Amino acid sequence: MDDVQRTVSAHIEATVTAGTDLALAIAVADGPTRTESLVMTANGTAAVANEIAAPHGGRLHLVAGLPAGPLTIDYTATVEGVAPIEPLAEIDRILYARPSRYCDSDKLMPVAAAEFAGITGKALLDAVSSWVGSQLSYVSGSSKPIDGAVDTYLSRQGVCRDYAHLVIALLRGLNVPARLAAVYAPGLDPMDFHAVAEAYVDGAWWVVDATALAPRPTLLRIATGRDAADTAFLSTLGGSLTLHSVEVTATVDELPGDDLTLLTALR
Repeated sequence: MDDVQRTVSAHIEATVTAGTDLALAIAVADGPTRTESLVMTANGTAAVANEIAAPHGGRLHLVAGLPAGPLTIDYTATVEGVAPIEPLAEIDRILYARPSRYCDSDKLMPVAAAEFAGITGKALLDAVSSWVGSQLSYVSGSSKPIDGAVDTYLSRQGVCRDYAHLVIALLRGLNVPARLAAVYAPGLDPMDFHAVAEAYVDGAWWVVDATALAPRPTLLRIATGRDAADTAFLSTLGGSLTLHSVEVTATVDELPGDDLTLLTALR
């Protein structure tokens, strides 16, 4: 996989009010060699974004003072090779073991202890992923933007971010650092932005995707954080926005299988 080539794109159409400020998280994270383009048109005029570094190689694009009217955003990137595996920082061990907005692990500690007592390492990741995958039904539109891991646990359905939030909350309930990654996912069907969990065991961060909807070796990092609050592809910081459509593509030169017996890092 070291010489893999992945090509991704995102096309967004929206309407904004005057003075709207946006933060975009659609660019691939730093690491592999890339060729990319970001073009924005606001009410017929080119808009300029200021790139801001985010944790774990993420790159936000801040667009300030947009005029009222239609907004289109087009991002494309071709990425060669893979990123190095990220080491654990001491702050990660603390930050990603705590409960967070959408990963209310403190409320799910009894569930985690009852279901996964005595399991550690890779076996724990396999057990949590399998359990969440079997307990939930993937239903588009079934969850609300404010739903957290407990809501998903009770409803037993959701989309990728809900699966990831529940995985993260259960792992944190067992004192395993876990975080959410927004990714481009070649092979995903239906195609969209995708969300997966990452857990720190056996000396590295490993992907845990209980949806099993895309091969893990092809995933391409966009943003990383405690949960979806840190990784939203678009946030308004002032003004307002009405989102009309989002189209995402992600392809790889050769789509591999996914050997679920192996640990896989997001690269």
